[in-house]
Amino acid sequence: MNDYYDRLTSRLLEKNNYMSSTEARTWVELLWEDFESTYAKAGRMYRGKEVTEMVLLQWINQYGNRLHEIMLENPKFRQHFEERGTTSRQMLH
Repeated sequence: MNDYYDRLTSRLLEKNNYMSSTEARTWVELLWEDFESTYAKAGRMYRGKEVTEMVLLQWINQYGNRLHEIMLENPKFRQHFEERGTTSRQMLH
């Protein structure tokens, strides 16, 4: 599992200069959990980690450079970062 997270975290860091590696890793974990739980709630058959990685890679490629802005706008995500102690001053400005 760590291999998936590591690859996605590296890609996110390439796309977003505002995040630390800890913040990028937190985003990857949150997006992974959110995608899999939403997929399951929709009653869809689990297609494996490779499919989840592919979807997250598409999201990162499309939105990765702005994820730090989403944290500021969405209290749900901001709360996760604050609870984990991974919100840097750089992300907040």
